[in-house]
Amino acid sequence: MTQFAQRLAQGAPALGVCLLVWGLVSLALAGEPLQAPPPAGSGPVWVVELKDTVNPGSALYLRRALKEAAQAQAGLAVIQLDTPGGLAESMRQMVSDILAAPLPVAVYVAPSGARAASAGAFLVLAAPIAAMAPATNIGAAHPVGAGGSEIKGPMGDKVTEDLKAYAQSLARQRGRPLELAEQMVTQSKSLEANEALSAGLIDLMASDLASLLGQLEGVTVATAAGQRVISGQGRAIVFQEPSWREKLLSALANPNLAYILLMIGLAGLYFELSTPGAVLPGVVGGLSLLLALFALSALPVSYAGLALIGLAVVLFVAEIKVISHGLLSLGGAAALVLGSLMLFDGPGDLAGVSLLVLLPTVTAVIAFFAGVAYVAGRAQTRRSVTGQEGLIGQPGVMLSPDKARVLGEIWRVKAAGSLEAGQEVVVGRVEGLTLWVEPALPQDRTHSEER
Repeated sequence: MTQFAQRLAQGAPALGVCLLVWGLVSLALAGEPLQAPPPAGSGPVWVVELKDTVNPGSALYLRRALKEAAQAQAGLAVIQLDTPGGLAESMRQMVSDILAAPLPVAVYVAPSGARAASAGAFLVLAAPIAAMAPATNIGAAHPVGAGGSEIKGPMGDKVTEDLKAYAQSLARQRGRPLELAEQMVTQSKSLEANEALSAGLIDLMASDLASLLGQLEGVTVATAAGQRVISGQGRAIVFQEPSWREKLLSALANPNLAYILLMIGLAGLYFELSTPGAVLPGVVGGLSLLLALFALSALPVSYAGLALIGLAVVLFVAEIKVISHGLLSLGGAAALVLGSLMLFDGPGDLAGVSLLVLLPTVTAVIAFFAGVAYVAGRAQTRRSVTGQEGLIGQPGVMLSPDKARVLGEIWRVKAAGSLEAGQEVVVGRVEGLTLWVEPALPQDRTHSEER
């Protein structure tokens, strides 16, 4: 212990010097002022006009626009929003893109009269900066099912709780009132611009884009790349528009249009297969079916509904081949109706076919399939009018005891009894190039005169 104490005493000066140096460095660092957040990019202000439903096309458009804004070192991206809502999955994708943006993003509900309803309310909650123009509103984000119907039972509770938690998480991250975020989902609460500003749901009100940029000048905002200071004064403004592909996807993302295209495609191909050589129905049907499949790939489709529609087509085709006295057609009609009702399945304002579209379309398609099946069935059961079978039952006139004129041609004939020249006969059967005939009855002569 004595040696240890002596060594400690010898090392005390050096230890004291180290502690003194460490203390001075700590005081220097503690007294150093915090650095200001770096400014945002030196590029232009990017304005993304989103005047559509929330669908896969608009989600693709927003992702591309934000990516191009980041590449151009934009100082600010303004999402000018006016939407009635849309699909939940597309909304989540758009929210993720806003949260992951490395530049300041402002969601601006404008112009006056615009709205950020349903899925659009989540975009406002996710924005680092939320702004609204006068006479606009936000909210009514309660989830709905196919065709706007209420999602009932445990599934409805599950979807509502999921979206409520999602809205609260976004509100908590942006420092917005959790209770209002919850009420927009659970009670379909909607607020106009002044109410939203007073409640702290949005950050500011601006009558136009110039007013918005003026109020945001010098504001520090959190981005995925850290804190950034907005400076938009004197910078160019770039207005973004969706590309033709994004516009096409947005248009086709409407379940009503996708359903009509699917029905036209199936009807066209069915007509082409039942009556080969028509060409035009097959071309129109093929193009419609391809567009329908493109749209269905982006929508919440129920495979059970799609399978039932496929079964309906199979049953309609089978009606042509099998004489079922209409039973197969009835089964196909039932499968088509059930499949159409079950085709789309998912929460969102667009997730379903309107009954005003579904009922007339189903009626027209069933009538079309049944009509084609009826015509094709009659064609198959009709007696042949060509070849050897077409000669049976045809009238003729004897020219000599062993020759007769039938359908304008002279044939070698045979009969069970003797026949005289000029006598009217009817073909009974055909053996090679010889016709077996028999005397025409009075009713055969009547049919011959009608022909």
